[in-house]
Amino acid sequence: VTPETARLLQHWRHHKFSHFRPFFCQVEAMETLIWLTEVAPGHAAGKKFLDHLDAANALSNPGLQRLALKLATGAGKTTVMAMLIAWQTINSVRREGSKKFTRGFLVVIPGLTIKDRLRVLQPHDPDAYYESRELVPSDLLDDVRRAKIVITNFHAFKRRERIEQFLGV
Repeated sequence: VTPETARLLQHWRHHKFSHFRPFFCQVEAMETLIWLTEVAPGHAAGKKFLDHLDAANALSNPGLQRLALKLATGAGKTTVMAMLIAWQTINSVRREGSKKFTRGFLVVIPGLTIKDRLRVLQPHDPDAYYESRELVPSDLLDDVRRAKIVITNFHAFKRRERIEQFLGV
């Protein structure tokens, strides 16, 4: 993994958090994503697994690569999203032009109530998890603040009904 990724993993596992330590399942979810992105492509068994995922995606989502993490209710999906955004953004900022990492994120949510709760993913929000939950070492916060995050409701993607106008004569 990259030095920044290794540092985040060490931080999530060993930092003396003042309040909320990430749950083991949150760290393990991130370890899975990190393995798939940074480790698997360099190993035969990993490449075979990635080929399997690519084939499954091609069958059900041609042209759209998707990967999902399943976490139980109350497992802290918002924290995992913040960890994912931090990991990707820090690596993207440090590795301009890399196709493995991004600093642009689209978060599609099921309802307006959740949209307000997810503002903690915005790096400049006063309650952003990166700093308030100590998810990122303080010297890496400026990198995270370079993330571009759009949080929108899934209804924004629904086809809108068009009504033709008739001009009266």
